[in-house]
Amino acid sequence: MRLVFMGLPGAGKGTQAKLLHEHFRIVHISTGDMIRERIRSGTPTGLKAEPYVACGDLVPDAIMVDMVIERLGEPDARAGFLLDGFPRTQAQAEALDRSLAAAGHTLDAVIVLDVPDDTVVDRLSGRRTCGNPNCQANYHVRTIPPKIEGKCDRCGSTLLQRDDDKPEAIRRRLQQYHRQTEEVAKYYGTRGVVSKVSGVGSVEMVHQRLREVLVNKGCSA
Repeated sequence: MRLVFMGLPGAGKGTQAKLLHEHFRIVHISTGDMIRERIRSGTPTGLKAEPYVACGDLVPDAIMVDMVIERLGEPDARAGFLLDGFPRTQAQAEALDRSLAAAGHTLDAVIVLDVPDDTVVDRLSGRRTCGNPNCQANYHVRTIPPKIEGKCDRCGSTLLQRDDDKPEAIRRRLQQYHRQTEEVAKYYGTRGVVSKVSGVGSVEMVHQRLREVLVNKGCSA
């Protein structure tokens, strides 16, 4: 089973991808984790990506494509995979198609986890992190609140809101997603492999919806 998992930042892709990995026994490839691992390991693609990551910029398509193709060639991904965070652009999608075709494969499904922008802003803007660098516990003002407002339960330090979790920064990221990544969904949509699944509701409810869609596409555990 070869899947691409798409959705807005904060839509819950990471949580749901881990659950799908456990249920269907396919490797979950988070491109963010992959980039960080390649940089730590000092691989050629990691060294090329490092300056962009250090500046907070997106890694260019050519480097991302090389890195993903390199990762898909590893033993644990040969029988199937769930790509989370790639492709982000149509150029990346076309390159992935070419690589899979060269190996005699195609994508089985492209899943779009659909969550309204306002819901994403609410989820992400409520996140708080402990300001103590030796703690860095995570909270959410609504779903995982601290016992004392603004204070870490573990060490008592002040809780901080990261700059990229402020509403104006989140909306900029959403605009970028809508500009680039929705083009990818349209590209795959012409091939009939795209399924849009609501990401609103409990983790268990969303997971059940995703499983039903994949089973209907012939995927099984």
